[in-house]
Amino acid sequence: MIPTLYMRYPGGKARALTLSYDDGVEQDIPLLEIMARHGLKGTFNLNSDLFAPEGAVYPAGQIHRRMSLAAAKGLYLQSGQEIGFHGMSHPYMEDLTPNRQLWELMGDRERLENEFGMLVRGGAYPFGTYSDELVNGLRAGGTAYCRTVRSTRTFEIPRDWLRLNPTCHHNDPELMGLGERFLNDPVERKPLFFYLWGHSYEFEQKNNWAVIENFAALVGNRDDVYYATNIELYDYVEAFRGLRFSCNGSFVENPWAIPVWFTCNGEPRKLEAGQQMQLI
Repeated sequence: MIPTLYMRYPGGKARALTLSYDDGVEQDIPLLEIMARHGLKGTFNLNSDLFAPEGAVYPAGQIHRRMSLAAAKGLYLQSGQEIGFHGMSHPYMEDLTPNRQLWELMGDRERLENEFGMLVRGGAYPFGTYSDELVNGLRAGGTAYCRTVRSTRTFEIPRDWLRLNPTCHHNDPELMGLGERFLNDPVERKPLFFYLWGHSYEFEQKNNWAVIENFAALVGNRDDVYYATNIELYDYVEAFRGLRFSCNGSFVENPWAIPVWFTCNGEPRKLEAGQQMQLI
C-alpha cells in the first residue's frame, strides 16, 4: 500500500505563523519590539522611491511617517526579519501599463537588493491589486511570492505563492477567534498556516496597539508553533513539495539542503538533507 505523507514544519510542528507589514514606517520600531518579545517573525515590504530624506522632521500629528534609508537599514538589517518589495512608488497598479506594473515591482526588488546587500525574493502588491500579466512576469523573473490583501480567514497553505492571500488583517474583528482556532484546532492531516498582515501606522492611527500586543501574547513563544518569515515558509513548503519518490512510493529522497519533517501513515519522520528513506 502506498504510504500517505503529510507535511510538518521544522521540529515536526503542525502550525506555522508569519507576519507581513508594509511601507517602512516609524511605527515598525515598536512593532518589531513586540515581535521580538513574543518570538514572532515576518516580512517588511518597502518602497525604494519613498524613503524619507535624511533628517526629515514630520509635523505634529502626522501618522504615516516613513523612515529614511539609513534608518531602515539600521532597523531591519539587525532585526532578523525579511525585507520584501512593495513597488518603487506604491502606485495603483491598475492605472499602469503591464510593463510599468512589472517594472514597479522588479525595479523595487533590484534597488532594495542593492541597498540592503541581500536577496529580495518576494513582497506585497501595492493596494493588493495585480493582473495575470503581472503574475506571469514576476514568475518569469524568479520572484518566489507576492501577497494580496484578500483575507481567507483560513489556515490553508497557498498553492499559488504569487497570489498569496493572507489569513486576515490585524483589524479583522475575528482576529482573536482565528488565533484561538489556529492554536486549538486538531491537526490530523494538513498542517496549519496563519498569515497576518497590516500597516504598523494603523495601530497609532486607531490607538489600538493592544490589538497586536494581545494577539502576540496569545500566539507567541509557543513550542508547538513554527515562527518564520514569508520566504522561510516558502522555501520550506517548496522543499517538501519537491521531495522525490520512487515509482511505487516505497522510498523518498530529499534533494534539498534542509531537512524536511512529515508524518507517514500517522508516524512522525524527519528526512535529512540529501538523504533517502524507506517508507514501507
